[in-house]
Amino acid sequence: MGGEPAASSPEPEWEEVEKMGETKFLPSGGECRSRTEKEGSALAVYWGTTRGAEELGAARLSRPSVHRLTQAQRELGCGHFRTHPQGWGQRSRTRSSGRGAFAREPLFNQGRRHLLDITMEDYLQRCRTALQESRPLHVVLGNEACDLDSMVSALTLAFYLTKTTEAQEVFVPVLNIKRSELPLRGDNVFFLQKVHIPETLLIFRDEIDLHALHQAGLLTLILVDHHVLSRNDAALEEAVAEVMDHRPIEQKHCPPCHVSVELVGSCATLVTERILQGAPEILDRETAALLHGTIILDCVNMDLKIGKATPKDRKYVEKLEALFPDLPQRNEIFSCLQKAKFDVSGLTTEQMLRKDQKVICRHGAKVAVSAMYVGLEAFLQRPGLLPDLSAFCQAHSCDALVAMTIFFDAHDEPVRQLAVFCPHVALRMALCGALERSHSPTLKLTPFPSTQPNLQAYLQGNTQVSRKKVLPLLQEALSAYSDSMKIPAGQPEATSSEQVDKGLDRAGSALTPGLSQDEDDPPLPPTPMNSLVDECPLDQGLPKLSAEAVFEKCTQISLSQAPSAAASKK
Repeated sequence: MGGEPAASSPEPEWEEVEKMGETKFLPSGGECRSRTEKEGSALAVYWGTTRGAEELGAARLSRPSVHRLTQAQRELGCGHFRTHPQGWGQRSRTRSSGRGAFAREPLFNQGRRHLLDITMEDYLQRCRTALQESRPLHVVLGNEACDLDSMVSALTLAFYLTKTTEAQEVFVPVLNIKRSELPLRGDNVFFLQKVHIPETLLIFRDEIDLHALHQAGLLTLILVDHHVLSRNDAALEEAVAEVMDHRPIEQKHCPPCHVSVELVGSCATLVTERILQGAPEILDRETAALLHGTIILDCVNMDLKIGKATPKDRKYVEKLEALFPDLPQRNEIFSCLQKAKFDVSGLTTEQMLRKDQKVICRHGAKVAVSAMYVGLEAFLQRPGLLPDLSAFCQAHSCDALVAMTIFFDAHDEPVRQLAVFCPHVALRMALCGALERSHSPTLKLTPFPSTQPNLQAYLQGNTQVSRKKVLPLLQEALSAYSDSMKIPAGQPEATSSEQVDKGLDRAGSALTPGLSQDEDDPPLPPTPMNSLVDECPLDQGLPKLSAEAVFEKCTQISLSQAPSAAASKK
């Protein structure tokens, strides 16, 4: 137990070296010429004969006999102190000085050297413990969409700051959704399981009162993957100390603090850059896997045809792969994450409808428009569907619901279908009529068999018409209906077909762009905003790809290739 190590595995004698207020460990008589030692930061490292690491600087205790490094890791100074092959958590090793270099003390009371070898799981567990204490917190907050990029950027940046900042400062990553909404983000759930991070350790917005912390003077905010707080959080703006985002800056709304914005495909790229430029030695495989997979998903597997990835995105994906050659292959991780993103098995009807939802309002009337990645036939056969649809509309104060489904058939051809659910006959007639009569664009709708009352279903012959093109049609139909009714929205009342027809004619001839708050879409539509940032046009610059965008892009590619394929057969 506490005796001397066996002769077969000799241990060097260790002595503590103080330099510029930082504690370092060096083998007695050993020579360290690392950049970190010269700058007086972190831990000096003895690499034995690994000259490249000595020259370029590393800041973790490591022995080549225990942890084998790649050439790229040696060059960047990446390494991990490991006493045995298993595990990445804290160690307790008694040195000749009589002190445990990795003694188990409360995480945020330890010196910086104690934090370098802690795992993400241990870190998150102690973050939850820190919430029970009355102490200042630095909250790293993602956006309200909480897509994979937002979640991973918050987790990894907070982890990095914890390992590289003064120990008394507590950095806590917060997912900006309720815990109950996590199952809607299938790719998030899948990836957490893949890297063995329990969901129970994550901190969600409904588990921390940021406003109370701010009022008590205990809150400092760091925003990642967005740079404007929602209207409900406007009072927190004065607590924002830093912003890291990859969208064009909105000067009107951006907080007056340090802002780091660069137009890249993924915010995780910027976090990776910060880690590798600031403290590459803290990067472990788990963190690298999180960043690597997120960038690949956000940049559509770095596909040049899609054009989402920038040179910087490609640069840091390649660096991560060089540092950790055993990371999953790009095609493998992209395929798995895409499949998980589209997977709706296990979701309730309400969750399926909320997973990718937009809302349009006109004169007090409100319609939810949900994109779903399942066939309409299977959806209509769900047990208790009508009560679920009614409950959804009531819970979200919607007068009607339009469900747009999209999937690929056995021949990899896209199939689009849609259904309109509305208990109010006149409004249902107005919405269905606008879709059926539309000529710009033409949906080529044919009725889909359905015995469900208050619901009209269709097959959509024109698969090029996506939700973003349907939204203006519904917006104008809703406006025409409200004008013709001249009654408070949400109250069912008998209406003549002549009134509805007049409203529909006006809707069909008066379509104007920009009617929906998110209809000023770029060529590839962004991730659904929900209430991400009020009044902030996040769909400028490099957009995020929604699941619908991927389907639409694949459709365009397959259609463009069809003529050449036919010609080659001739």
